[in-house]
Amino acid sequence: MKKYIYIFIILIFALAMVGCKKDKEENKDPIQEIEDKDKPTPTVAPTVTPIPTEAPIVEENHDGEMRSTLTGLWVPIEIGNRRPYAIQFNNFKTVRNQWGIGEADIVYEALVEGGITRLLAIGENFTSDKIGSVRSSRHYYVSFADEYDAIYIHYGKTKYAVSKLKELAIDNIDGETGIGNTVFYRDKKISAPNNAFTSADRILEGINIKEYRQDHGEDFEPHFSFYEEDTELLYGTSCNKVSIKYPYNKPYLTYNPEDKLYYRYQFGEIHKDSNTGEQLKFKNIIIQFVREWDIDKNDYQTMSLEDAEGTGFYISNGQAIPITWEKNEKQKWMKYFDVSGHELKLNQGKTYIAIYPDNQTKDVVIN
Repeated sequence: MKKYIYIFIILIFALAMVGCKKDKEENKDPIQEIEDKDKPTPTVAPTVTPIPTEAPIVEENHDGEMRSTLTGLWVPIEIGNRRPYAIQFNNFKTVRNQWGIGEADIVYEALVEGGITRLLAIGENFTSDKIGSVRSSRHYYVSFADEYDAIYIHYGKTKYAVSKLKELAIDNIDGETGIGNTVFYRDKKISAPNNAFTSADRILEGINIKEYRQDHGEDFEPHFSFYEEDTELLYGTSCNKVSIKYPYNKPYLTYNPEDKLYYRYQFGEIHKDSNTGEQLKFKNIIIQFVREWDIDKNDYQTMSLEDAEGTGFYISNGQAIPITWEKNEKQKWMKYFDVSGHELKLNQGKTYIAIYPDNQTKDVVIN
């Protein structure tokens, strides 16, 4: 009997469950059901990796500019066409960090008497209010200045320089002439003769008084050729430091691979511009070996430059290569050549040129 009672209870429970399910289905809202069916199934947007694109090439606009004949860099046309100044800087120890020399595009160094050197700073855009100290001319510096169609600025000269100035008919401003006080002044804080100074405005005033031509002529030929892009020297010798053993100041230059420039030192310390406090640095170095000798008992120097040739080194971007050079002074012609005999091209930037006796080449150390 119990068995039939259990079966009956199970049947009743099953029927109740079916009824409940049916009630739920009947109680569904037909409109809501349609809306639920019409609802779109949400999707997850796929992650898209952007395709890298090259940056647009921006063409440089050099309207109103030209390549500098001194550095190869872009400069305003009015500056590039301007005759540069060649300023005879003193390099005595008391004024070893010259004022305004950092504005030069090319710096020459050569021996004068007593193992001391002087510097010839050639630049097309000197602007400083204080430039110097300025010292007297030597005849070979007259020749260097003439290679660039430069206006030569100096304070005094040797008798050999007097002859060379006349021979080459180079435009020059001398502190010992009638306009000396207009162009130059003495800094009384410094002992004479190392205290003669000038300024960009004073030089320009002197040029106007002299009525010198201020721009290059149509027949002007640039001194250097330059690469269009920064170029590594092939088949060169590694050069991270070059020492030029002038006996008085013992200069050397060290290479900085980050900016690819050579930084100059002398007298065992940084060589800087006293106007700015910045160290002198150069993209290019030229070592030019010349035949040099004493011209008289006063130890004045002379060198073979009139119709001459020689050897040397070109240094840039951490490399040094051998070069040759030829000069015809009367024709104002001076060229450097690589080992293949092609005219040397320089990288764009400032250049330091060391003129050194060819019988002492071992004193120029490249490492």
